[in-house]
Amino acid sequence: MLTLDLSNEPRWHDLAPGVRVRLRPLTTALMVATRSGPEVEAVSGDTSDEIRALIFAKALARRAVLAWEGVGDAEGNIITPSPQAIDALLDIWPIFEAFQLVYVSKGLLLEQEKNVSAPLPNGPSVGATAIARPAKGRARTARAAQTSR
Repeated sequence: MLTLDLSNEPRWHDLAPGVRVRLRPLTTALMVATRSGPEVEAVSGDTSDEIRALIFAKALARRAVLAWEGVGDAEGNIITPSPQAIDALLDIWPIFEAFQLVYVSKGLLLEQEKNVSAPLPNGPSVGATAIARPAKGRARTARAAQTSR
């Protein structure tokens, strides 16, 4: 069952110990704005999927991050989110992975459900319950085709 969160309020998400970000809800409008943004549309067709994912994640984060805690500059001073700071934060591999997992993948899981994809045997949908009824019996074998000679 798909559970709707009608509050549509920004939420805090933990990305690493001591680092959390307050993000806008992952809505259709936010995804469409990101997909049609100039930084995403400028990506050439021969760009690898990995680079494409990073460009998209950074563009999405620039639109979604409202605040953060536990992020500072090289001198240890607390800094506020800015496009350059958000990009630098996502350049840290564990942060990028956490952002993808706790924020982006939720939207992708809904996309899988929409496309009637089966749950994965491991990963975020491990332990998902099958909802299809079992077959009542064996199906009959198809008859061999009659051919004329």
